[in-house]
Amino acid sequence: MEILLDLKSMEKCPQSFMLAVNDTVNVLTGKWKLPIMASLIFGKKRFKEIEREIPGITARMLSKEQRDLEMNGIVTRAVYNTVPVTVEYEFAQLGRAFKKVMDAMVE
Repeated sequence: MEILLDLKSMEKCPQSFMLAVNDTVNVLTGKWKLPIMASLIFGKKRFKEIEREIPGITARMLSKEQRDLEMNGIVTRAVYNTVPVTVEYEFAQLGRAFKKVMDAMVE
């Protein structure tokens, strides 16, 4: 398993550690980001599948939050040239790293 965080070096500069934590919190802040990520934990999903799995989310909000997650490298969006157009979302490499965190949250 690859260790992404070197605690010894962070200990020397706690300000860098706090900046990294704040950046992560800013990326994941909001009512809908974690439920969207939880929906994708088992693999690729289409927009409507995600929308159906998350009670109370509107299509507009789902679209906005997915754009944010994509912009931050957590989710990838694949568009297929079909009629109608098919769009699938899945975790990017960075998003897959969150799976362990989400598993720990469930436990």
